[in-house]
Amino acid sequence: MKFNILILLITTNFFIVSAQNKTHSDSLWVDSVFKTLTPEERIAQLFMIDVSAMGDTVYYQKTIEKITKYKIGGLVFFKGYPTKQAKWVNTFQQKSKVPLLIAIDGEWGVSMRLDSTPVYPRQITLGALQQDSLIYEMGKHIASECSRLGIHINFAPVVDINSNPNNPVINSRSFGESKMNVTRKSLAYMKGMQEGGIIACAKHFPGHGDTDTDSHYALPVILHSVETIDTLDLFPFKHMIENHIGSIMVAHLNIPSLDSSKNSISSLSKPIITDLLKNKLGFKGLIITDALQMKGVSLSNKDGEMEIKALIAGNDILLMPNQLDKAIEGVKKAIKENELSQTVIDEKCKKILLAKKSELEKINGDK
Repeated sequence: MKFNILILLITTNFFIVSAQNKTHSDSLWVDSVFKTLTPEERIAQLFMIDVSAMGDTVYYQKTIEKITKYKIGGLVFFKGYPTKQAKWVNTFQQKSKVPLLIAIDGEWGVSMRLDSTPVYPRQITLGALQQDSLIYEMGKHIASECSRLGIHINFAPVVDINSNPNNPVINSRSFGESKMNVTRKSLAYMKGMQEGGIIACAKHFPGHGDTDTDSHYALPVILHSVETIDTLDLFPFKHMIENHIGSIMVAHLNIPSLDSSKNSISSLSKPIITDLLKNKLGFKGLIITDALQMKGVSLSNKDGEMEIKALIAGNDILLMPNQLDKAIEGVKKAIKENELSQTVIDEKCKKILLAKKSELEKINGDK
C-alpha cells in the first residue's frame, strides 16, 4: 500500500512539474514575441480579416500587403479552392512577422467554403441522428481536413436553439429546437474537432435562435426574459464552457433584458460579454465578435468606433472590420485619449499569442 501511494505521489508530482514547465515555456515564447511588437502591431494582432482563395494576382498581392504592413493577427477564409488556399496559407505565413491564426467558417465542414472537399450534412439533419458518436467522428474528420489546409479555428458549432420556425438565418444551421439535443450534438462536434487539434467556436452568444431578422442585414431584437435566456439560450453555452470550448463568437443582437441601454448590441455590450460571459459563466477562452461588416452592427456604428466599443465590452478578436486602417487608427486614438488602455490591448494580444503557441505545438506534434 505504501509503495502504491509513493508511486501515486511521484506520478502526480511529475504531471504538476510538467505542467509548470509547459506554462513557463509558453510564457517565455509569448513574452519574446510580444516584445518584438510595437504598440500599433499589438493592436493589429487583435484583428482577423477575410480572404477568398478565388482572388486574382492583384487580390493576392493586396492581402500580402495588409499582412506585412499592419502585422494583423489572423485570416478567415471563405469561398475558394483547397489547393490554392493551402498554397496561399503557406505564403502568407512566411510573409507574416508573427504566425497568423487561420480560421474558416465551416459549420458543415470545409465544403461549406471550398469545392472538391468531403461534404457533410447541415446541423439540422445531424440533429435527427441517434448516435452522437457519429457527430464526434465527423468533428475529427473535419479537424483533419482543416489541419491539412493550415487552419487553426473552425467557427463551429452553431449552438443556437432554433426556437423560432421563422428564423431566416439560423434555421438549418441549428441542431434543432431541443436544448438537450442541441447541447449533446454540439459537445460531440466540439470534442471531435478539439481532440483533432482544431479550436472550436460556439456561436452565436448569447443565442440567435429566436429571431425573425437576419443580423447580416439588420439588428434582431430578442425579447426573452433573463430567466428564459438563462434556462434556454445559455444552456448549451454553459456546457460548452464546462467542457473547455476554445472560443466563443458573440452575435449582433439587441437584448433589452440583458442590456437595457439605448440601442445596445450584444457584440458591443460590456454587461453581456464581460459581466455575463466572462465573470458569471467563467469563460476564459478567446472571445470573437461576429463579422463587423454585418449590418446588424455596422448600420449604427462608424468604422473605427465600433471596434473600440467591442474591445471595451470584452472581445479579444475583432472579426472582419470594414476598413482595417480606420479600425486600427480608431483604437490608437482611443488609447491616446484614455478611452481605452494599452494594458488591455497588451493582455488581449498575449492571450492571442498564447493560442498561437498552442496551435504551433499541435502542428509540430508537441502535444
